[in-house]
Amino acid sequence: MNNIKNSLFYVTIIGGFTALIYWIISKGASLEAGQNIVKKQIVSNHWNDFLHSMVENLQHPLAILLAQIVTIILVARLFGWFFRKIGQPSVIGEMVAGIVLGPSLVGMYFPEFSAALFPKESLGNLQFLSQIGLILFMFVIGMELDLKVLKNKAHDAVVISHASIVIPFALGLALAYFIYQTFAPKGVEFSSFGLFMGIAMSITAFPVLARIVQERGMQKTKLGTIAITCAAADDITAWCILAVVIAIVKAGSLSSSLYVIGLAILYVIIMLKIVRPFLKRVGDLNSTRESLNKPVVAIFFLTLLFSAYAAELIGIHALFGAFLAGAIMPENNKFRNIFIEKVEDVSIIVLLPLFFVFTGLRTQIGLLNDPALWKITGLIIAVAVVGKFFGSALAAKFVGQSWKDSLAIGALMNTRGLMELVVLNIGYDLGVLSTEIFTMMVIMALLTTFMTGPALDFIGFVFKDKITAIPQEIGNKSKYKILLSFGTPERGKKLLQIANSLVKKQQDNSIVTAMHLSLSTEIHSFDIKEHERKMLVPVIDESHKLNQNMVSLFKVSNDIDTDIIDAANQGEYDLLLVGLGQSIFDGTLLGKILGFTTRIVNPDRLIDKFTGKEGLFENNPFDERTRHIIAKTKMPVGIFIDKNLEEVDQVFMPIFSREDAFLIDYAKKLINNNGSQITVLDAGGEVKNTRDIQETIRSIEQIAPNHIMIMHDRTIKKDFLDSQSLMIISLDSWKKLIESQSTWLNNTPSVLIFKP
Repeated sequence: MNNIKNSLFYVTIIGGFTALIYWIISKGASLEAGQNIVKKQIVSNHWNDFLHSMVENLQHPLAILLAQIVTIILVARLFGWFFRKIGQPSVIGEMVAGIVLGPSLVGMYFPEFSAALFPKESLGNLQFLSQIGLILFMFVIGMELDLKVLKNKAHDAVVISHASIVIPFALGLALAYFIYQTFAPKGVEFSSFGLFMGIAMSITAFPVLARIVQERGMQKTKLGTIAITCAAADDITAWCILAVVIAIVKAGSLSSSLYVIGLAILYVIIMLKIVRPFLKRVGDLNSTRESLNKPVVAIFFLTLLFSAYAAELIGIHALFGAFLAGAIMPENNKFRNIFIEKVEDVSIIVLLPLFFVFTGLRTQIGLLNDPALWKITGLIIAVAVVGKFFGSALAAKFVGQSWKDSLAIGALMNTRGLMELVVLNIGYDLGVLSTEIFTMMVIMALLTTFMTGPALDFIGFVFKDKITAIPQEIGNKSKYKILLSFGTPERGKKLLQIANSLVKKQQDNSIVTAMHLSLSTEIHSFDIKEHERKMLVPVIDESHKLNQNMVSLFKVSNDIDTDIIDAANQGEYDLLLVGLGQSIFDGTLLGKILGFTTRIVNPDRLIDKFTGKEGLFENNPFDERTRHIIAKTKMPVGIFIDKNLEEVDQVFMPIFSREDAFLIDYAKKLINNNGSQITVLDAGGEVKNTRDIQETIRSIEQIAPNHIMIMHDRTIKKDFLDSQSLMIISLDSWKKLIESQSTWLNNTPSVLIFKP
């Protein structure tokens, strides 16, 4: 009935108002008298008219810009994917994509297509849009740095970093002395040309270096920490030097630039002493996704834009202002990560490839058509590598690093990547670098970045470490091995307590490994060592109290679930223990799996909400994490839900089916090692009907009388549940327990759910 009513209303409204529109247009035609309206003649060839209209549309500036963006993103993604496949950072592929789309390849072999896609009059729009992308990117780079790095544990790193700047800077200046007359643009002073050559040789690409360190799993190593710290100090120092160089170039001389430098110093002081504390207060009040609303985001974006604008007005380039705005953002890692997510996707995926292609359009490899020019290119590459690679390596060796680590630091610091292109484009825009030198330097940036991975592999091959023998207790397959993975020290201590209860009296025939994984997005590289100590030391102290032999593992991870699975399977453990927090009644069980908390006053709501024909786990979309671990691990998994567990002395074990018989083995371990009192509830009537289970329980009784009992009464009193310290149950039976809506769920003690 409602459908018919709605249909009639629709027809009446649409039909009536359509007729009204037609009537108004017809009547309106009478108003044209005296307006000198020229009627268009009907063109006989409608197809040609359509094609002409399409050509006009294609040549519209917006259509050209959109076509450029689509093409650039597709090609950049393709090349980035290919270079990742061959073990190189994706930024190398994106840099190559820019050169391919420029006059060096597409422009040379497909000039008509290149002219249609990148007409000269459209390059202004592309440049400005790419500059917006660069401003956002430099803002992100500033947020990824930590200004405390220069004050804390970075003494050696600052020595290495500054040596890696001054040595290549001096060599670049010396090189400029020999090539100035031949390659410097007319009218450019030697000081301007030489200073830009020096700073271009000195740059290290902090984001590329950080990604290489992360991909190779070096974040928590001493080498990785020093390399990242060096790159951070290098970025801060180099951009300050670049700001001074730009001021000198724009002013024309050092004396004339003193006013600009003075204003720049005042601007930096204002940003650090006034703007930074203000942003910190705003960030402290809005450090979650919920509180980080649009007005708050607007404050930070306005800070970015005003900072970039002020830097541009002063004469030290808008990119320095964006970099500084990022560096003074609130130091809360969670806040920075939330904000970086808001900016990074647009800047890196959409806008930054435009900068690579715009650089590629300026790079004309075809101009290097003389062997002498390629010799100069080779000389530039050699000077860059000697200055940065060997300068960093010698400084690292001087401060006490091994030759292997020193050379590895040199290889990493020699990575130039995108940051080098930024500097080169600034020099090109200022007219300091000619097209030939610009092209040579772009080639140098590509090669020095490309060589980082192979150089690290070669250094590792030459200084191959002796293979560390696997400890006997871990390599001995006859030992019972438990891996516990914890998120907080308190949870780790509880899991260790359970593991200890299973192997306490079998120290010589067992080994417990405690592992903590931290997401790389939630911990800063400089804080890794301190975070590792904070997470592991309480658990290690607990192992001493329990007199439990334990191996500790720590890793910064990009995918915690996968790393847990890999560690468990590769270590060939007999049991994996994971924790889910406090009580299931503080929030849904599956919410705890992902670390979320949803307060539920009435436990029956939990049952009503998540129970269905397929069971608890199948119906909830938030259980992927545990389902993934359960499905992929090759050993039994114990999922611990803590409800203030103190002792594993009174254990309640419901048996719903014959498949639950494996739980008796854990009961036996707890009795033998911990002297626990086990109460087996014959919930499904299978214990009295299954001879194997009965015989196993009798054998336990003979060895440890009065430590195990069987309950056949399925009515569980509250007093009994309150007296239990732990309930052990199978995963399938846990589902059945939830589905049964048992009233004693309200008083369930801490729970250990086993997947066999």
